[in-house]
Amino acid sequence: MSYSKATLSKATQLLEIRRNKAQRTQLARHLEVTEKFPVIAEYEAQLSKTGLEAVKSIGMGKDAKEFIEQLSHINLSLQQTIKNILVQNGYPEDYLEIPYTCKKCGDSGFCGGFVCECRKELLKELAKKELASVSASEHCRFDNFDLGYYPEPVDSNYGISPQKRMASILEYCKCYAEDFDTESESLYMHGATGLGKTHLSLAIANVVAEKGYRVIYDSAQNLLTSLEKERFSYTNNNERENEILECDLLIIDDLGSEFSTQFTTAAIYNIINTRINRSKPVIISTNLTEKEIENKYTQRVTSRIIGNYVSLLFVGKDIRQIKNKF
Repeated sequence: MSYSKATLSKATQLLEIRRNKAQRTQLARHLEVTEKFPVIAEYEAQLSKTGLEAVKSIGMGKDAKEFIEQLSHINLSLQQTIKNILVQNGYPEDYLEIPYTCKKCGDSGFCGGFVCECRKELLKELAKKELASVSASEHCRFDNFDLGYYPEPVDSNYGISPQKRMASILEYCKCYAEDFDTESESLYMHGATGLGKTHLSLAIANVVAEKGYRVIYDSAQNLLTSLEKERFSYTNNNERENEILECDLLIIDDLGSEFSTQFTTAAIYNIINTRINRSKPVIISTNLTEKEIENKYTQRVTSRIIGNYVSLLFVGKDIRQIKNKF
C-alpha cells in the first residue's frame, strides 16, 4: 500500500509531536510528585543504584545469577513502594510512567521492526483527510445513495428500468469496494450528467481508503493542470506524475471537461496506458459517449478504455435538477 511523501512525512511529524508531548507530561508530573514527596526521589536514586550494580555483575561469573535475582527483588520492591505512595495520596499508580498514546510502540510508529498499528491508523486518517480536501467524499457514501431519484418504468431509449439498473450498479460498486485490492479491475462510469457517477466513485474511494490503500481522486482538469505545471517547471520533479501512476487507486472525475491540448491528450493516454501495463486500477467517470471520447482523445484511448475497463452505464434523469425543484 502506497502513500504520498507528504502523508508519510505528516504521520512521522504527528507521531513525534505525540511522543514529545507525552515525555514533557511525564517530566512535569515527575517534578510535581518529587517536590511534594521528596522520598520518591530517594527511592529512585536507589533504583538507579541497583541498575549500576547489575552492570557490575557481568564479571561475577557463576555468582552473577543469584546476585541479579536479589537486585531484581529490590528493584521491584522499590517500584511498588513508589506506586503505593502515589496511590495513598490520590494519584494513579502509573502516574510517573510516560503517557504515550500507543503503549505498544511508545509513539514511535514502529514495533519489533514492523510498522505499528497506530501508524497504520494515522496514515489512513491522513489519507482520508487528503481525499476530503479535494472532494465532498464525507457526504458520498453507499448508504445515502438514494435509488428513489431514478424512474422505475422502463426507459424506451435503453430498454431497462433506470431504478433497477442503478440498483445493480450500486451493488456492484459496494462489492468492488469491499473486495478491492491493487489488481482490481478498472471502471468506466459513463452516462449523462447528474446521475450519481461522482457519488459512487467517492463512495468507493472512502471504503478503499479506510482499508489503508492510497487513493488519488480529482477532476480531469485539476489532474492535468498539476501535471502540466510540473512538466514545465524548472524543478524537473516528477513527484505528482509518479503519484498518479503508482497510487493504489486513481479516480479521474469528469473526463472530457478539461480544455484539450496536445499535452492533455498525450497525458491522458500515458496515464491510462501505463496503469493498464502495471495492472493498477483506475475509475473514470465521464458524460461523454464513446464516440465523443474518440474524437477528443483519439481511437487509441477509446480502445484501451473499452477493451480493459468494466463499463457501467448510468441511466435516469438529472438528479441535481430533481433536487432543485424541492
